[in-house]
Amino acid sequence: MSYSNSLESEMKKCYKSLSEKYKRRYAAIDAPKLGWGGISYVMQLLGCSRNTIVKGIEDLEKMDSETLNSSRVRKKGGGRKSILSTQIGIDAAFL
Repeated sequence: MSYSNSLESEMKKCYKSLSEKYKRRYAAIDAPKLGWGGISYVMQLLGCSRNTIVKGIEDLEKMDSETLNSSRVRKKGGGRKSILSTQIGIDAAFL
């Protein structure tokens, strides 16, 4: 239950080039194909965690047309908020 060395190296190269979301999905597609022990094999091969693969499997099960057409990697609204929206009176202080 393992791939050839050349295929493993191609899979690793492909995996490293993907975004976080697509890494999860790529690992999740390969693991169940291998049957019992597939998740452990893919974890070791790609250097990812079991949680990554499980989350990828959940992603694939929940896919719908909206998910397939989305180009976003992360959810909208994340990240640090603008200083203009968090500090009241900042405009007046600089002007």
